[in-house]
Amino acid sequence: MTTYVLVHGAWHGPWAWDRIVPLLHAAGARALTPNLGTPGDHGLHDDARTVLAALDAVPADDDVVLVGHSYAGLVVREAADQARRAVDHIVLVDGWAGPDGTSLFALAPETFAGAMRAAAAASPDGRLVPAPPPHLFGIVDATDAARLAARLVPQPLRTFSEATRLSGRVDRIPGTAVHCRPQAFAFDRFGRALGYRTRALDGPHDIMLTDPEPLARLLLDIRRTGDPTVQDQEARSLE
Repeated sequence: MTTYVLVHGAWHGPWAWDRIVPLLHAAGARALTPNLGTPGDHGLHDDARTVLAALDAVPADDDVVLVGHSYAGLVVREAADQARRAVDHIVLVDGWAGPDGTSLFALAPETFAGAMRAAAAASPDGRLVPAPPPHLFGIVDATDAARLAARLVPQPLRTFSEATRLSGRVDRIPGTAVHCRPQAFAFDRFGRALGYRTRALDGPHDIMLTDPEPLARLLLDIRRTGDPTVQDQEARSLE
């Protein structure tokens, strides 16, 4: 059996995968959704340890597909690098990622980094970045936007400034970088620089909320063949 470990991005929580998990379960797979939203200040390395704990909970004979959305692209690569068990495939969904010593701020435009630092500085304790409005995640439907705004939480600035610690083990794990169109940042370039296959899906940055079926199909393709193919997605139905 395959277990998908689905790791949410900044400001989000495990609920971000609520529309994906039932589709994976219907196809006979397991899914785990670790929570990176530890109250208070925490960093990228703390989040990687949270993912490591989730990996330890996967049955020993399962295949593992480790999925990171957005900021969690950095987190899942560090966790996979340190994991005691094998990770069979890494999937970045509009994911930030780079080699050893890379932080999100090192990858992001300076305008983004400056805005995040300014937002944290204006917060009560100077360490937490308030959540951006839903439309910046591509959520424009009024009902979905209201639901998202009510669930987003502040993100520790340290998660954006801490750099990954990688031994190189992660670079021996196959990977796929999914980038959403239209693109918000150069997520296809990040994946390609790591040697990952890149795949495009039409949808916003929070595609798991707006278009869960195409993303679930791509994840299931990885389980079946190790090579996601998206050109004929609309012609296929979920298992």
